[in-house]
Amino acid sequence: MSCGEPHETDCREVLAEVYLYLDLECAEERRDLIRHHLDECGPCLREYGIEQEVRALVARCCGNETAPDQLRERLRVRLTELVVFEASESRELAD
Repeated sequence: MSCGEPHETDCREVLAEVYLYLDLECAEERRDLIRHHLDECGPCLREYGIEQEVRALVARCCGNETAPDQLRERLRVRLTELVVFEASESRELAD
């Protein structure tokens, strides 16, 4: 996904890291870059809002259970693949 506007941090890069951002698992400097991008990019902010809602739903359904590290990593990889795939499809449709 890309909104077509130039940003300091690319839209695809931000969306690929949104779960790290939400889980506070990235360095503060990186969080600041992502937060700045979300403040100025409406399409990414909407996508971030969707991700945040999904996390809230999972938290409500699963309570205080935590997923094993292996599962979390597999999910991150798969979600990154989906973001890249969607970005690729969006570019193809725009061309």
